[in-house]
Amino acid sequence: MPFIRPRYALVLIALLGTVCGSMSGCVQEKPADQTATTSKNTDSSNEGMNAATPAITGTIAVDGSSTVFPISQAVAEEFEGKFPEVKLTVAMSGTGGGFKKFIAEEIDVTGASRPITEKEAAECKAKGIDYVEFQVAIDGLTVVINPANTWAECMTVAELNKIWAADSKISKWSEVREGWPDEPIQLFGADTASGTFDYFTEVINGKSKSSRSDYTANSNDNILVQGVVDSKGALGYFGYAYYAENASKLKAVKISDGKNAVCVEPTPATIESGEYTPLSRPLFIYTTKAKLKRPEVAEFIRFLLSEEGDKLVEEVKYIKVPKSVKETMQQRLADALK
Repeated sequence: MPFIRPRYALVLIALLGTVCGSMSGCVQEKPADQTATTSKNTDSSNEGMNAATPAITGTIAVDGSSTVFPISQAVAEEFEGKFPEVKLTVAMSGTGGGFKKFIAEEIDVTGASRPITEKEAAECKAKGIDYVEFQVAIDGLTVVINPANTWAECMTVAELNKIWAADSKISKWSEVREGWPDEPIQLFGADTASGTFDYFTEVINGKSKSSRSDYTANSNDNILVQGVVDSKGALGYFGYAYYAENASKLKAVKISDGKNAVCVEPTPATIESGEYTPLSRPLFIYTTKAKLKRPEVAEFIRFLLSEEGDKLVEEVKYIKVPKSVKETMQQRLADALK
């Protein structure tokens, strides 16, 4: 299973979701929290821990974006190895679902694949929640096809819009571009609670949450991966890390933004530079100033923003933020701790 780092054992709740072979009769969503609880590291790796590391105890509940989940999971595993008296739970209920729990003060930290919305920010203000936003990585939202698809290796934003627009009736590849085969398209994408859904619909369809609904939607990206793997006519989208982890079974579509004829493949270099446009995007972690008063939460965010945190971001196939952004985030944490 993707993102299970061999140094640690994880207990994962079984993946929930329905994968449809075609758009007709498809169950649209199976939203469910997907939770991983890190196990305690009992090997000799703790022997190398700095003797000056303070004894920190407590619990930290992390939830939110399925895109950010691999980062949160990897950081949580390493963090528990350094601070074995801290218990972490890491879940993924989508960016929107994470913010709901965050505003309800059910969790301490939430991951987001889009910035907090005006409505969510207003709800925080109404409840006296002084949140703090940290950019932790860069993602390239990746459009994928089945490896057997030899015709749609490059697509324009206009063609993606033609397929995914709210009023789209496209059902065959031949309806997208002349010369493409008269074969059905099976669509797979993020559910409506996902920040990936919000971002994709905004940059492709021109309005956040504006999308056709007759596609296989799921909050778990691994379900979407499998759907595309199983269907020759499939087209899907999710975070770059899920593509990179399954690159031998998927084909990434090169994207042309329509301003020039260049088709750009999503790679760490093109995502970081912004050349992979308009699908490069920042990834975030949110907590609150009140939560940061707890030593375990403050230390968790500090670790996430460290060089070791950067290594973990790259380990799970995302792109670390530039040095200037990292320094800004570290200063933001220092200011929040005052």
